Amino acid sequence: MNDNMEFRKAKREEAEEILQLYQSLIGTEYCVWTENYPTEREVEFDLSRDALFCLREKPSGRLMGTISIDDDPEVEALSCWSEDLTPVAELSRLGVAAEYQNRGIARILLREAMAELKSQGYKAAHILVAKDNVKALRSYEKLHFTTAGECELFGHSYWCYEKEL
Repeated sequence: MNDNMEFRKAKREEAEEILQLYQSLIGTEYCVWTENYPTEREVEFDLSRDALFCLREKPSGRLMGTISIDDDPEVEALSCWSEDLTPVAELSRLGVAAEYQNRGIARILLREAMAELKSQGYKAAHILVAKDNVKALRSYEKLHFTTAGECELFGHSYWCYEKEL
């Protein structure tokens, strides 16, 4: 990350802007999000747990991307995860604004979120990646995530990736 960026916890007054970012990605190549997910409900859930983060450009303050630390029992219950990598948290809802895509922003968000998890005492991170999301798969490979398995959830096929922190 360079000096022209700031990664930090999202603030409640940023909720609408973050929701707009999510909605702007619906229907774009590789994105499995719909008008039903993610919604205001997910933004509020993440804000209520201090688990939503944003990356902003400095000095403009423009929102470049977001990522959250999820709490989804259905994902954590998958049998593929390594039992020795605990405690673990799931990263989710990674979104990069269209004008910042293809510039390594997703990797910066992932690196910063994993550093945050490590500072909170987690030993590993999980993330589900849609099997046809070629761009995301490249990012996770470059960060040395390993494939723990695969699953069908929420009407899509995912690779289950994990990484020791």
